[in-house]
Amino acid sequence: MSQPIDRAGAFGQNLYLDTRGTGGEPISFTKAVVNGLAPGGGLYVPEQLPSLSIDDIAALAELPYAQRAAAIYRAFNIDLADEVIDELMERAYGNNFDTEAVCPITSLDESTHILELWHGPTSAFKDMALQCLPHFFSASAEHLREQGKLDHEFMILVATSGDTGKAALEGFKGVDGVSIGVLFPDGGVSDIQRKQMVTTTGDNVCVWAVRGNFDDCQTGVKRAFSDDVFAEELLAQHAIALSSANSINWGRLLPQVVYYISSYAELVAAGKVQPGDEIDVCVPTGNFGNILAAWYAKQIGVPIGMLLCASNDNRVLTDFINTGTYDISDREFILTSSPSMDILVSSNLERQLFELTGRNAEAISQWMVDLNEKHCFRVDADTFARVRENFSADSVDNATCLATIKAVLDEHDYLLDPHTAVAYAAAQNLRGSNPVLIASTAHWAKFGDNVYRALHDMAPADPLPTDVAALTGCQLNQRIAEETGKRDIPAGLANLDAMEVRFTNVIDSNVEAIEAAAGEFLSRS
Repeated sequence: MSQPIDRAGAFGQNLYLDTRGTGGEPISFTKAVVNGLAPGGGLYVPEQLPSLSIDDIAALAELPYAQRAAAIYRAFNIDLADEVIDELMERAYGNNFDTEAVCPITSLDESTHILELWHGPTSAFKDMALQCLPHFFSASAEHLREQGKLDHEFMILVATSGDTGKAALEGFKGVDGVSIGVLFPDGGVSDIQRKQMVTTTGDNVCVWAVRGNFDDCQTGVKRAFSDDVFAEELLAQHAIALSSANSINWGRLLPQVVYYISSYAELVAAGKVQPGDEIDVCVPTGNFGNILAAWYAKQIGVPIGMLLCASNDNRVLTDFINTGTYDISDREFILTSSPSMDILVSSNLERQLFELTGRNAEAISQWMVDLNEKHCFRVDADTFARVRENFSADSVDNATCLATIKAVLDEHDYLLDPHTAVAYAAAQNLRGSNPVLIASTAHWAKFGDNVYRALHDMAPADPLPTDVAALTGCQLNQRIAEETGKRDIPAGLANLDAMEVRFTNVIDSNVEAIEAAAGEFLSRS
């Protein structure tokens, strides 16, 4: 694999910039990972991106997935030794995934390929990053301690719309020097997602339901991160600093870049794409991290044509890509059949705009101020033109989402979860002549209620039949498996009913309530 940076001669020189330009001098990968968020609220991006040839990318198919990931991390010239990177990747992508392929590709036809990102321990695509990030977080902290640059431990504080929470809990539980607290919208996640979180084992974990929606959770967490007084209290009383496992952390985003590079290598190796031929990539997204990772893969050398952004009824990203205006000033938050995408404030769009403006931190800062104060911003004409060069977008309503699940099962004998169904439907509307790689973000059994509605031609708002509504999420999944013959329910989902519920607290979404809950947890632990 080509390496644009001599790691031996320039070790650690690929530093990280702050999208808002307020974080001071660029910092190392290890510091960017443990910080999570830059001072002043900006996000970290690497100063340099590696450049890989088609031969470099195709050669990855000869390696196991863990070694592919290690090769790409080395190409990014992170400030950890090669042997450390190799060891961490072997831990991240081993028998914790239910297939040696880690993220296999299923082709529905010769030009429609499903990238299955849900073979990890929580059956959602977040595992691809959150089985990796905790290992690199711990190693980064230890690296900085050895250099005398760190003398405290960390609390990971995570807002989740459903999947990130359990994946982060599973990744960080038992990790030395780290506690983790997860907040999810009360009533805003599926029964399976809730049970996955509230039954998590481990002494260093805590979970809170929050009154409000995901954006309320995320806003409260961001305000806790920017509260200097709270930060001083945590250091003084607990010798702890906050950090993040959301995709605002570059250590969460880089593993996602890996799987898009790896997937192209897989398609070439399988003879489904000729080396150098373009593919389009369709991603169901609310927070913009997963589709941004595909954009970075494109910059590094993967022949990606268009990035197809699939929204649900919360279509703020589709509207932005089509108009150049990001406006949530009078936008209703809609609960949909694809709840992990029920997001109005898309945090990673900030990174994308930083890149598309030629890394103009001043413009980003002003747009983020406008978003915070006016709940709206509009990009300039040049930036909007670059958005349109790279992205096309469509939204898929609840009824179409459910109809798509049934249609794909009937036509291809393949059962989609609602989020992947949104992407499949959007891909059919947006695709051109290129083959399309569709990011499949969750196993269908995480959303059995809406899958059942889809299979029985029910409207999204229809209540489930009385006998079905009485079933637990696990029992409902078993019924769907019997009806469809799709008996591949992961053990981690099938056995949830037998797990002890450990966390039942419901808190307000304001920053005071979140900080009080975090402080109480740290005092007990």
